[in-house]
Amino acid sequence: MVVGVWELSWYELCWGKAGMHAKLLILAFACLFLMTACDEKSPTGPTVPLNQQFTLAPGEAASIEDTSLRVLFLRVSGDSRCPADAVCIQGGDALVHVRILNGGAEEFELHTGDESRASVEHAGHRIELLNLQPYPFSSRTIPGEEYRATFNVRRP
Repeated sequence: MVVGVWELSWYELCWGKAGMHAKLLILAFACLFLMTACDEKSPTGPTVPLNQQFTLAPGEAASIEDTSLRVLFLRVSGDSRCPADAVCIQGGDALVHVRILNGGAEEFELHTGDESRASVEHAGHRIELLNLQPYPFSSRTIPGEEYRATFNVRRP
């Protein structure tokens, strides 16, 4: 005999077989949701081929086609680039924090103001920071979520 959930008493829903099955089903869905939400490998960005520029916002990741690499843009810190509306003796620098996922995870700082530190080699690939936007102005502080970093991944 098939009994609809609305035909069961509260006791049966909470402590009977139907209640136990419902609890297990809810628990299974909750675990599945939490595992997916916490997985850094879950799709949150594009899949791009090698040697193609791609732009990410903080918290976004891109998978690199035909590799096991993912590039995750974490944040920008220490943005001391010379504002576009100022005259500076030095160009300044901004630190772009990335996490490279390739089975494990390794974090790097890429620099906008030093070409020799604007790229890293990891797992036989070169990850390059090409651009960071928006460019600062003296009258405005850039909120972290507004940054967009452009990268390229290639074989050295």
